[in-house]
Amino acid sequence: MELRLKRPIVFFDLETTGVNIAKDRIVEISILKVYPNGNKESKTWLVNPEMEIPPEVVAIHGITNEKVVTEPTFKELAPEINALIEGCDLAGFNSNRFDIPLLAEELLRAGIDFDMKNRVGIDVQVIYHKKEQRTLSAAYQFYCDKNLDNAHSAEADTFATYEILKAQLDQYEDLENDVNFLHEFSSHTKRADFAGFITYDEDGDEVFTFGKYKGKKVVEVLQKDKGYFSWIQNADFPLYTKKVLTAIKLRSLNNKLE
Repeated sequence: MELRLKRPIVFFDLETTGVNIAKDRIVEISILKVYPNGNKESKTWLVNPEMEIPPEVVAIHGITNEKVVTEPTFKELAPEINALIEGCDLAGFNSNRFDIPLLAEELLRAGIDFDMKNRVGIDVQVIYHKKEQRTLSAAYQFYCDKNLDNAHSAEADTFATYEILKAQLDQYEDLENDVNFLHEFSSHTKRADFAGFITYDEDGDEVFTFGKYKGKKVVEVLQKDKGYFSWIQNADFPLYTKKVLTAIKLRSLNNKLE
C-alpha cells in the first residue's frame, strides 16, 4: 500500500558515535523523501563528527575514523539537510526516541532553529513493537519477506523502514493510511522536549520526568527553586530541552506581566 500523503514525508536514519543525545554526533545520515505523488528522492552523506568514534561503535556500523576524517562536518551539511526536510513530516525506526532528538541537536548546534511544531513524526519501530515486538531485521523479514543486507548501514535501514511502513498498512486493517493517525499511534507519552525530560500531565501542563522534581510541574519548580533553571542550562542536557525550558520560563514571566 502506498502512503496517502498531503505533503512530503522524510524517512531517515542516522549512524552515530554513540547513543548520548547531548554528546554524540552523526557520522552518516541517509534521507528518503517521498512526495504525495509517489515520487522519491534520496541522499546519503558521511559526516565528520569532529570527535573519535569508539571502537565498540565502529564494530556495529563499520564507519571508522579514517573513513570520515575528510568528509564534511554536520555544520557544513546542515543548510542542505534542513532545506531537504523543510515542510516535511518525519519517519524512522526508533526515530521518536533517538534519531529526531539527535538530528535536532545537530541542527541547533549548527544554528538552525529546528522544531516539530508544524510537522508530525511516525516511528515505525513503535508500530512494530505494538504489533509484533521484534527488531528491524526481523521486521523486514516478517513484513516484507526479505533479508536486510547491510544492516546498520543508514541507507539500507532507511529504505527498509519505508518498505516496512507500507507493508504494515497492508497488514493491519486498523492502521489508517494517514500521517496524523500514524503519528499518534507511534507516539509514547506526549513529550514537551524530544528527549523526554519534560512531558505533559493530565492537565496538559509540563512536568519534569527526572531528578528530585520528577512529576512536578515545571512552572511551579521554576518559581520555587530559582537556581534549577540555571543548573539545567549549564548541565549536560540536550539543547532542545534547554530551549523548551527557556520557552516555559518566558511564557510564565509573560503571564505574570499580563
